[in-house]
Amino acid sequence: MRIILASASPRRKELLAKIFPEFEVIPAKGSERFTKCKPSDIVQQLAAQKAAEVEKAEFGNCRETAAGCMDYLVLGADTVVVYQDQILGKPQNESHAAKMLRMLSGSVHQVYTGVAIRLMLHGEHQCMEFAECTHVRFYPMTDAEIKAYVHSKEPMDKAGSYGIQGMGARFVQEVKGDYANVVGLPVAKLYQVLKKIEEIALPF
Repeated sequence: MRIILASASPRRKELLAKIFPEFEVIPAKGSERFTKCKPSDIVQQLAAQKAAEVEKAEFGNCRETAAGCMDYLVLGADTVVVYQDQILGKPQNESHAAKMLRMLSGSVHQVYTGVAIRLMLHGEHQCMEFAECTHVRFYPMTDAEIKAYVHSKEPMDKAGSYGIQGMGARFVQEVKGDYANVVGLPVAKLYQVLKKIEEIALPF
């Protein structure tokens, strides 16, 4: 079975390796568009777009014909940070990053990750999607701390302008839920979903 991660995120690559020792990384390149309103629905929709794009590029019309198609699993994921019902994506520039960090300072926000699975198994095509939510509380941050953190460049490619697995960890007071979900992939929930598909050979 070919297993493909449709994401360029090195963090998701590290997390998926906890389930599958060997897999391919083929990032989706299309623009992200959503029509949903709820954060949990949005991340699932975006994750599904990524998985579907890579599936189509790699396997063409295989899902329609099914017969003679090799087994494969394509996984897409998308993460957003939500503060008071406002979605915080990746910052546009340093001032935007600082603005988001000031919003998160001393408060609680939510991190949603959506996961989409496109699976071809023994000629049968399946689609599965789910979302996980984790609550994160930040300590109050001074302007000097925010300025220094933004200057480090770490926030610039992160949803919500911080990386919990990096220097951003110094500001995290409490995490309620799956820590790995904040990093970018709810690996434990994913493992439980995959366990229900008995034909997939998991390491143990």
